[in-house]
Amino acid sequence: MPGLLAFADPEAEVPPPGHLGHRARMREKLLASGPDALLDHEMLEMLLFLALPRRDTKPIARALLARFGSFANAIAAPAQDLRQVEGLGEAGIAALKTVQGAALRLARAEILDRPVLNNWDRLIAYLSAALTRERVEQFRILFLDTRNRLIADEQQARGTVNHTPVYPREVVKRALELQATALILVHNHPSGDPTPSRADLDMTQEIKAAAGSLGIVLHDHLVMGNGRHLSFRREGLL
Repeated sequence: MPGLLAFADPEAEVPPPGHLGHRARMREKLLASGPDALLDHEMLEMLLFLALPRRDTKPIARALLARFGSFANAIAAPAQDLRQVEGLGEAGIAALKTVQGAALRLARAEILDRPVLNNWDRLIAYLSAALTRERVEQFRILFLDTRNRLIADEQQARGTVNHTPVYPREVVKRALELQATALILVHNHPSGDPTPSRADLDMTQEIKAAAGSLGIVLHDHLVMGNGRHLSFRREGLL
């Protein structure tokens, strides 16, 4: 009735409609219990809500999980594959790649300014996050100082699904530019099997010889697979 409307409290809190109420409840759960309290699809929903505040992000989150299988796979997926997810758009893709970048920076921070050889588990965790979901081979080099602290982590080359061209002369040249005294070679096998190929073995020996001639030590060559890795040093291949 019109007369009764005059007594309505203009400050009264009205429950938010639909997906906005759902989002508020998830936000409360996140802040109260931490991120581990959220399932993968809820984490994706929360993340996408920041990029798409006026959209119901639940269907998009469900579509991401259906296509890629997990939160980690979704944020690590190539942008061209993410563009095929209906409703995601450039803002949503940028949000996913920002979280991936943040995760890698956090992992890399755990090994910066510390002797890498004494923080091996953290190094493997970082390299796993950076490489195990890559769909083509990527060859990286960790350049170390006299105390085996990380000077630089650089991608030297990207190749195909089973081959990456690497040139020992370029590796040694870059080490000299950075005044590095030691190296760790790293590359991934998109097949998931970290067993080194004959080309991997030959290339490692060539780099070891070229670096050693200038007093640069090759500590190891790591091959990253899917949930597994292989150390040339530990396998007696170096």
